[in-house]
Amino acid sequence: MPQTPGSRRGRAVHCLQCVRHLFDVVWAFTESDFATFVVPGVAFGLLGALASTALVHHGKRPSLADLLPRAPAVLAYNWSNLVVFDLANQRSPVSVAEDRINKPWRPIPTGKMSIKQTRRAMLVAVPLSLCLNYYQGVWAQGVLIHIVTWLYNDLRGGDEFLVRELLIAVGYAMFNSGSLKIAGCGRSRHPDCGLNPRGLAWTAIISVVICTTMQIQDLKDQRGDRLRGRKTVVLYLGQRVSRWSIAFFVVFWSCMCARFWSAGPASSSLVMALAALVAWRVVKMQSRPGDGQTWKLWCLWLILLYVLPTVVGTELLHNNAISVD
Repeated sequence: MPQTPGSRRGRAVHCLQCVRHLFDVVWAFTESDFATFVVPGVAFGLLGALASTALVHHGKRPSLADLLPRAPAVLAYNWSNLVVFDLANQRSPVSVAEDRINKPWRPIPTGKMSIKQTRRAMLVAVPLSLCLNYYQGVWAQGVLIHIVTWLYNDLRGGDEFLVRELLIAVGYAMFNSGSLKIAGCGRSRHPDCGLNPRGLAWTAIISVVICTTMQIQDLKDQRGDRLRGRKTVVLYLGQRVSRWSIAFFVVFWSCMCARFWSAGPASSSLVMALAALVAWRVVKMQSRPGDGQTWKLWCLWLILLYVLPTVVGTELLHNNAISVD
């Protein structure tokens, strides 16, 4: 029976509604971690590719016009791996009970998805993510992210003191190094295109930065973490120690990162100013809304560290131009 224009239009509308529903569900699973993983990961890759000193072997420093078309690939790498992590993280009964307190808008607490449906979604998401990682040339990073996902969620490493911070730091290293490789190498088919020693050093520094300051996100989630029995740094060492350690390391790593890139006074001052604000707030603004805002400023501070390589490169070009004149 031939299709009428109305029936074809109805099918198209139905397909669009299905796509929108799928996007809404994926976004609901990843929304609370998007600013923590995807945004910094994309920023690290794109800004690192523009660094004054090349951070990849056999990769040319791309122009902005060359880099922008690579942004969707970097975004897809980060988001697809985060989807797998969040599906695994939110599907256990303990996680659902925690989310009813800390994040009640997530799909399972709201009834948009069941635990069984989430498990089945992982059967599709995991192989798709691995295939995408292989296609983009970041198979090793992607596999390690999946191993970290298994250790953190299924073996409940995320509930153990210090193990949680270590796993998160390794996860960040894989998100960041994969992003930098995709952004820096582009479509290069050179078999050795990858992070050079300086790129590895910068990735390692950022991983240690995260390992020593990441507990800032636990300040706003203490009630749910306590219910779950999770041994976070905040609950294990107490608020006073954890808050002062965060304040110290935010300032300390700002100095070290500026020194690593030989940043000028302007860029160093900007990083230090935001670090001082984060340090002050984490010690003085001790409330759940205040901790939530401080965490957002911490995310901004982290991205500002990622900007340092690009800013230093711009400063060098400007100074060289003045010298030539």
